[in-house]
Amino acid sequence: MISIANAPCSWGVLEFGLDGKTDTYEKVLDEMRDTGYLGTELGDWGFMPSEPVQLKAELNQRTLNLVGAFVPVNFINPEDHSSGMNLALRTARLLKDTDPKHARIVLSDDNGKNPTRTKLTGRIKPEHSLTPEAWKIFASGVEEIAKAVKNETGLDCVFHHHCAGYIETPWEIEKLLDSTSPEYVNLCFDTGHFAFGGGDPVEGLIQFRERIGHVHFKDWSQTLFEEVVEKDLDYFEAVGKGIFCELGKGSIDFRAVLDELRNQNYSGWIVVEQDVLPGMGSPKESAKRNREFLQSIGL
Repeated sequence: MISIANAPCSWGVLEFGLDGKTDTYEKVLDEMRDTGYLGTELGDWGFMPSEPVQLKAELNQRTLNLVGAFVPVNFINPEDHSSGMNLALRTARLLKDTDPKHARIVLSDDNGKNPTRTKLTGRIKPEHSLTPEAWKIFASGVEEIAKAVKNETGLDCVFHHHCAGYIETPWEIEKLLDSTSPEYVNLCFDTGHFAFGGGDPVEGLIQFRERIGHVHFKDWSQTLFEEVVEKDLDYFEAVGKGIFCELGKGSIDFRAVLDELRNQNYSGWIVVEQDVLPGMGSPKESAKRNREFLQSIGL
């Protein structure tokens, strides 16, 4: 049985430290519950309570599960692996003590830090990718942290491919998965980032079916992408334009995506994500429409 969650990024709580006032965690959780979701991801460390008894009480009060936490690490730099390890383990301990049945760690590159990758989102060519030596550093860092999380807390780790990071395109996802063990590292498949990175989401689900451990439903606008290319906009400008639009208003065929997930007997969480910047409309109304769209396709 597939269950539907949302994430704080849909309320403008993004990991990039952008300017703008966001809602409190209490309001975000209330609105998730009110719009029909059964779970949430953690959001940035410090957004929600970091003490498990309090966090569990807040979630239980609203009948919400904690299904994951996004942990960005600058994997390309080995000197940053230690701090990344500390963040991942600190987060994993909180998840283990709050909702160990449903939660997993969602590892990612520390996206948006490399100017070339940020500028050329959706237009990445092989020459923009990692060197063979950098691949070894990156992949070994991912597996080392995932292994430590599994060994200490028992939680699974999935890696989130993400635009403006070093794992964006289908071939980069394939390379990372080929370079890591499925015992420790699997995939958080994000429909919007996969499309923005140049892939077809249904084909991606088929290609990576043996490694998919978590799914994000995010829509993406081909029309806005054409504007991004024409005006030479970067990742953050594209997000500000609303390239990750409400579900059903973009270019992704979610009925076909859902058919493939069901064909694979996927029974995990689908997390709705609609990256917004503070001040971009009403998150609650968007969350409601996104939930209604999913109901219209049988979720």
